[in-house]
Amino acid sequence: MSERTVYVVDDDDAVRDSLTMLFRNAGLAVRGFTSALEFLERAAPAAPACLVLDIRMPGLSGTALQEALRERAPRLPIIFITGHGSIPLAVEAVKKGAFDFIEKPFDDYQLLSQVMNALERAGEPLALLSEREQEVLKLVLAGKPSRQIAEELFISARTVEFHRARIMLKLGVKTVAELFRVCLTPTSTFPS
Repeated sequence: MSERTVYVVDDDDAVRDSLTMLFRNAGLAVRGFTSALEFLERAAPAAPACLVLDIRMPGLSGTALQEALRERAPRLPIIFITGHGSIPLAVEAVKKGAFDFIEKPFDDYQLLSQVMNALERAGEPLALLSEREQEVLKLVLAGKPSRQIAEELFISARTVEFHRARIMLKLGVKTVAELFRVCLTPTSTFPS
């Protein structure tokens, strides 16, 4: 398994330095960035990795970076940290796929625990899928067409297509061949 990396994006130098020290002391590789734009320009995240991201920053916000990463790195788990949390903001971030949303000041142990959980999930991409998506994926990998999958799962063919699109997005693949490659590697197992 490759080195586990935590990317920290926060415009507050003290917070960024503190988090860098916390993660390094836990034996993780860490790269810090002062802005979302700097992260987009300089980072090329590869799994297993996790992004600890301040939600409010000058220029490109954390939520705007999250949106930009949906195409570039859909499997990168994001843990938002914020001193200006609001329930609607947290709900929106989680709906768009954030792994967690933690308010400052936070407990170091809680944050580190969530980062480790996110890294575990990043190392096992199939864990990102919902139970229904996993059911659809197993049938796709068995070579069944959407209509047959729909009949077996008692859902519409259109719903199957929706799940297939979500699976491709979450696993960061664009073709069925790539989907097979990701899912049939020796390290990929369906969560029980």
